[in-house]
Amino acid sequence: MRGLGLSAKHERRWGSDTVVPSTGKSIGISSASSASTSTRSSPSKEEELVEVTIDFQDDDTIILRSIEPAINEAINANHDLNVFDDAISLSNSSSTRESRPRRSMKLKHFLSQELKAEAISKAKQFSQELKAELIRRFSWSRSHSVQSEEGRGGFDSALAARALRKQQAQQLDRTRSGAQKALRGLRFISSNKNGSVDAWNHVEGNFHKFAVRDGFLSRSDFAQCIGMKDSKEFACELFDALGRRLGMKVDRISKEQLYEFWMQITDQSFDSRLQIFFDMVDKNDDGRITEAEVKEIIMLSASANKLSRLKEQAEEYAALIMEELDPERLGYIELWQLETLLLQKDTYLSHSQALSYTSQALSQNLHGLRKKSPMNKLSTTFFYFVQENWRRIWVISVWIAIMAGLFLWKFFQYRRRYAFQVMSYCLLTAKGAAETLKFNMALVLLPVCRNTITWLRSTWFARFVPFDDIINFHKTVAAAIVVGILLHAVNHLACDFPRLIHSSEEEYADHLAKDFGKIKPTFAELIHGPEGVTGILMVILMSVAFTLATKWFRRGLIKLPKPFDRLTGFNAFWYSHHLFVLVYILLVIHGVFLYLVHKWYKKTTWMYLAVPVGLYAFERIVRFFRSGFYTVHLLKVAIYPGNVLALQMSKPPNFRYKSGQYMFVQCPVVSPLEWHPFSITSAPGDHYLSIHIRQLGDWTHELKRVFAEACEPPVAGKSGLLRADETSKKSLPKLSIDGPYGAPAQEYKNYDVLLLVGLGIGATPFISILKDLLNNLIKMEEQPDINMESRKVADHGDRTANSNSFNKISPKRRKPMKTTNAYFYWVTREQGSFDWFKGVMNEISELDQKGAIEMHNYLTSVYEEGDARSALIAMVQALNHAKNGVDVVSGTRVRAHFARPNWKKVFTRTCSKHPNAKIGVFYCGAPVLAKELSKLCSDYNKRGGTKFEFHKEHF
Repeated sequence: MRGLGLSAKHERRWGSDTVVPSTGKSIGISSASSASTSTRSSPSKEEELVEVTIDFQDDDTIILRSIEPAINEAINANHDLNVFDDAISLSNSSSTRESRPRRSMKLKHFLSQELKAEAISKAKQFSQELKAELIRRFSWSRSHSVQSEEGRGGFDSALAARALRKQQAQQLDRTRSGAQKALRGLRFISSNKNGSVDAWNHVEGNFHKFAVRDGFLSRSDFAQCIGMKDSKEFACELFDALGRRLGMKVDRISKEQLYEFWMQITDQSFDSRLQIFFDMVDKNDDGRITEAEVKEIIMLSASANKLSRLKEQAEEYAALIMEELDPERLGYIELWQLETLLLQKDTYLSHSQALSYTSQALSQNLHGLRKKSPMNKLSTTFFYFVQENWRRIWVISVWIAIMAGLFLWKFFQYRRRYAFQVMSYCLLTAKGAAETLKFNMALVLLPVCRNTITWLRSTWFARFVPFDDIINFHKTVAAAIVVGILLHAVNHLACDFPRLIHSSEEEYADHLAKDFGKIKPTFAELIHGPEGVTGILMVILMSVAFTLATKWFRRGLIKLPKPFDRLTGFNAFWYSHHLFVLVYILLVIHGVFLYLVHKWYKKTTWMYLAVPVGLYAFERIVRFFRSGFYTVHLLKVAIYPGNVLALQMSKPPNFRYKSGQYMFVQCPVVSPLEWHPFSITSAPGDHYLSIHIRQLGDWTHELKRVFAEACEPPVAGKSGLLRADETSKKSLPKLSIDGPYGAPAQEYKNYDVLLLVGLGIGATPFISILKDLLNNLIKMEEQPDINMESRKVADHGDRTANSNSFNKISPKRRKPMKTTNAYFYWVTREQGSFDWFKGVMNEISELDQKGAIEMHNYLTSVYEEGDARSALIAMVQALNHAKNGVDVVSGTRVRAHFARPNWKKVFTRTCSKHPNAKIGVFYCGAPVLAKELSKLCSDYNKRGGTKFEFHKEHF
């Protein structure tokens, strides 16, 4: 053994931000089979020496810097051992570094001769064990004659290559920003629990709950105890790794041991987290990770994140990691290689942002930080509220004004009647409410006249009327009808009828006998008359329809016992709403037999209802005949994971629609009466129509069952669980369609930039928009070539030929497309959902050369980026996308993100990239996120020139 000169140098510590002085000592170690520890040793000619450079740090850390062949000369092994004046702590681990978290205060007295002797003894022991490890690891031969020069040269070059890569890895960015970024990675406990006293108190409480019998926590309960109940397998492996680190292999632990475990997994140090993760993978604790161990941890991570397909391909992705980290083909990887991949995984992805992004975002955020007086804040808020809602404000204002006018008109009209002397203000209120009821019962039909609304969307009315809120307006009018019914019925039944009955004979004869007859009626006679019977029946029918139309019944949020469970769901809502046919008939009869009104032209109920009821009836007749005129043939059928049925059908010749619109579909085999709306997912330029239907209710469940019977397993390379097409042996069910109908998303061309947000099946309206945008962008790129070709034709022919040729080649001049960019955010819970539109996403990725369309897929079943449970998934994702251009999670060319989007960052990024632009935010999904997006639009509209307009799909 040989000791080279002592040198003091400053090196950046591996895995730390601080620069500490290190003492570098080079120790030559013989690879002879017998390790000598005598004061002097002379290597024989057959021995091969290596020079090992080790740093002994002041914080009890040993760093193995390099291993290189040494010059074959006599060495003095004991010379080096006398220079170890520092008190050091050494380990027999084969890792490149191992730090002890707790330093003994005694080590500071390094001048003590006893500690010096102990350090020398430990150094001797370390040298022996290190030499043995190097002999085992590198397996160098003692004899050059036995080993061929070619084979040895290849192995030596592999070792040299790895040593060089390690040296380069040590030069990674370890600056403050880099360290802060690293701290966000490999969290075992969510960030809101890390290291907090409250979190430990919660864990301690769980311990006492699970460790009831003997005071010990079992391995099977560890996951639930620390808050990983959804990742039990992962937590069990973490339990085993933490146990190995403490030198024990047990199936249960005490509270003190649990606290030790907790302190390790909540450690804020990235190095500590990395070591724990490495130990989880390195199950045999030999300091190396083999391909089999990588495969096992990939399967474990895939299981924790509910990624069944990734689990099936674990072997392929394990080979990918080994190929990337072990190019020397040594068969294992080490801690520093794993850390390099973790810190550099983002470089495999093209997600770099512009340098101006931070400054622009900061300036936009600071815009709203100026101090304002309460009056200024109030006026600013009011200004932006009016600016964003002026269409709603004027429509609601006009509606309320009309109702108020009608109410006051009847109120003062009946105040001059003789009946007022007996029935008082109860009569006035009832008659005023009745007039508003006539108006609202007529108005409530207009929002459901879909053909009329679709046509109005294409006129100048769309500039002033918020047709996107037409369904909400329908519900608002319905609420006003309920209020009108209460005012009308309660005032009649509980006020003016009792006053009539209890009036004196003189009062009745003078004021009411002309309207109610000479004999004063009883309360029962008033109720049993045509007015009373029709009124009560209308109230009953409308109560049923209103109740079943509420979200609790319509969406099946209320669970009722059988057979009452049929009162929930879309079918109950749909059928009960058709009770209004009877309601309108009863309303007309009720209006004919009015109290206190005798002349026919003053009985105005039918006048209010004539036009709306006629228009609604005409639309239903049109649907009946048009559905027969629109003959469609099913071309393809596919059933995807997540219970989604995709139907592709022939496009009728006269069926013209816009992207974002929807149509009604009927399947006579399922129900000859029910029509259901679905967004069109094909583009207007496609030769076919397509829709995607998710199983949510009785009708969709039955529809999927019917088509599943006609489908067959897919051929290799085709997506979908089941498939069928025109060539299928089984006949496909017949479909009828009606439409198209207008929707908020169809106005996307009015905006400079689009922000499309879909949750789950809510992505369907935007798929057609993306395809249409792509087709338009391609046409715009081809237009200059077409124009150039037309000019050439014009130069070589006469004017007649010129015009003919130009007409054939050049399309009609169209207004330049206003929309320049689109950002699509799709959030889903299931990995299989990405199959629904895989072809569309891949097509956009390939053809959109300018990057005008950005697609962002988010999978919420995967733990957020930085969580240890998804760390390896992120590594595999980065490597595979860089090598093959395919995302391992979505199976497309579009990278999938983990957890949910940070919408504030999304809006900030969009603002910075498109200053002073008009951005349309279109959303389809759960109402909860709609409120958040709407609020963000309002907030960001107050900050600068970029304006957001929010639109939500309603069905």
